Amino acid sequence: MDPGRLQPALYGGLLIGVLSALPIVNMGNCCCCLWVICGGVLAVHLRQQNSPFALTSSEGALVGLLAGIFGGMLGVVLSIPIEMAMGPFQRRVLEWVLSQNPDFPSETREMFERAGASSGPAAVVFKFVVSTFFGAIFGMLGGLLGVALFKKNAPPPPPPGMIIDVLPPEG
Repeated sequence: MDPGRLQPALYGGLLIGVLSALPIVNMGNCCCCLWVICGGVLAVHLRQQNSPFALTSSEGALVGLLAGIFGGMLGVVLSIPIEMAMGPFQRRVLEWVLSQNPDFPSETREMFERAGASSGPAAVVFKFVVSTFFGAIFGMLGGLLGVALFKKNAPPPPPPGMIIDVLPPEG
């Protein structure tokens, strides 16, 4: 893998993973996977800064895709200790809210109780797969958006295998 792609993708993935794992902040992903798209945009911005050529759409999509994959994986790994620490507090708050509102429909109560009980290894594996899959898709879209936002007025890179003669300046 090209290190020119890997480092920006890791930084974009770090942004995705940290913001997706933090309680309350992670709600930004409810808005069209906001943090995942932002991570893809960041990765392309960093990649564009280190390139003398204008990035192509395919390069931006690839860097965003990698950032989304890294971010999806990192987000799940970081969320495990956070959920372990916050779990008891969240359960107490949920119990208090349900006890203060006897008008809650029974279906909603059951849904909340099931959601609190689903924190085993199977739930973590499911979350890992889903986060990585959607991270890849929305990270790629963020990469394409980043290419459009940070377009350089430089020529695209030459095709592989093509030899270009660089002539000295006249004068």
